Amino acid sequence: MAGTIIDYVKECGSRTWEALPLNDVDSLVLCQFSYLKFDGMVPGLKENKASVTLEEIYAHADYEKLYADERYEKDNRALFEAMLQSKRYRNLRLNCYVNIIEKEWETQFSAVTYLLEDGTLYIAYRGTDESIVGWKEDFNMAFLNPIPGQSYSLKYLNMVTEKLPNRFYVGGHSKGGNLAVYAAMKCSEQIRARIIKVYSMDGPGFRPELLLAGDFQAVEERIVKILPKSSLVGMLFENDIHYKTVESKTFGLAQHNPYTWLVKDGHFVEADDIYEGSLRMNETINEWILSLDAARLQIFVDTLYQIVSASKADNLIDFTADWRKSMTGIVNALKEVDEETARMIKEIIKSLFEIIKDKIFKRKLR
Repeated sequence: MAGTIIDYVKECGSRTWEALPLNDVDSLVLCQFSYLKFDGMVPGLKENKASVTLEEIYAHADYEKLYADERYEKDNRALFEAMLQSKRYRNLRLNCYVNIIEKEWETQFSAVTYLLEDGTLYIAYRGTDESIVGWKEDFNMAFLNPIPGQSYSLKYLNMVTEKLPNRFYVGGHSKGGNLAVYAAMKCSEQIRARIIKVYSMDGPGFRPELLLAGDFQAVEERIVKILPKSSLVGMLFENDIHYKTVESKTFGLAQHNPYTWLVKDGHFVEADDIYEGSLRMNETINEWILSLDAARLQIFVDTLYQIVSASKADNLIDFTADWRKSMTGIVNALKEVDEETARMIKEIIKSLFEIIKDKIFKRKLR
């Protein structure tokens, strides 16, 4: 019977890294683990301190703060406890933790480095957290190159690999997967030569002009991109990059949650491909985004952010916790949008529906 990454940790917990080298499921475990709030518990990137073990984190006075993200508190806690009891993960060491949220620069960036018992490293970039700033930065990928998080990801990779000379994996879930690929593309040849694999776990791709710059081809063969069957996030800017598809125990956008991905006998349960309906939707969204110039995209994204920010919530948990208050702020913000911006927003949304109608018409002609 298929299970989740938590079941995998429990079932494969007795196998050492030497007996079972890092695989795709391990990668998702480590990517998901990077979402925990290690502030004050794992040494910072610029600190010259020894790496810490899971047991040391568990014994820390601030241990409960690891689970500040209420969305996955129960699952994250179960994952940590399973890893702590596992021979495979128990001696995992963590270092070089960074957690940055800059509202002014619309940046949410976090990363941590794991030291594995086989002597390799896994550099993990956190995906979008519960902050509204993180959500905005994701949308900025549509028109801004690079986004601040991508610049940070390269700096982080350079600094970690200068401190630690080991060969390494690099990866992340959601936006973290995009950051992992970006850093691998843009680092020096000397650093790139030490990369074993690059993991993008349902991470968005890149605008075509960035892929055509040539850096992507230097690392393309080492990229492992894994998507759930109803992927939306990971199919953004997907452009003929090879990917694996896995089954999930849920449907739709909920499949973006790593805890829904199915694992059996130490491997992901593979699916044939993305659902046909999802493929059509993704194709339509990508065509729409690429049909808009950067200025119009920025207006669209900035206006959405302005409207959501009017709720006065700093994070999506608070935003959804009090819908009445949040919606009141949003309704008032909509009234404040000037006529020209409102007109442009309507035109941009209209262009999306025109693309949808065109695709429906072409399908009817087949």
